[in-house]
Amino acid sequence: MSNLIREVEYLINAPYVKSDLPDFRSGDIVRLHLKIVEGGKERTQVFEGMVIQRRGSGIRETITVRKVSGGVGVERIVPLHSPFLMKLEVLRRNRTRRARLFYMRGRLGKALRLKRREA
Repeated sequence: MSNLIREVEYLINAPYVKSDLPDFRSGDIVRLHLKIVEGGKERTQVFEGMVIQRRGSGIRETITVRKVSGGVGVERIVPLHSPFLMKLEVLRRNRTRRARLFYMRGRLGKALRLKRREA
């Protein structure tokens, strides 16, 4: 039954799924260009950080990006196929041995470094 539901969801959501997203994994440093609407104005805000989690599938897929700004950790959960995500750039590919990097929340400075992955 779940295969049938998955197929129907795919057919309904196919026009909204973005196909131009680059290949990336958790641990990679990405730059997100997000459309922000404030009042009647629109602007683009850039959010740059490490992907600590990638979750879901299809139209519901989200990523959690973490950065340290002014000594305070900031996390943002972004739906990958949202119209507010204008562009996603992979700046650096890092090698990790797990998919969820929640242990990075307790680290600062040099402890945040990961080994590079050859792409």
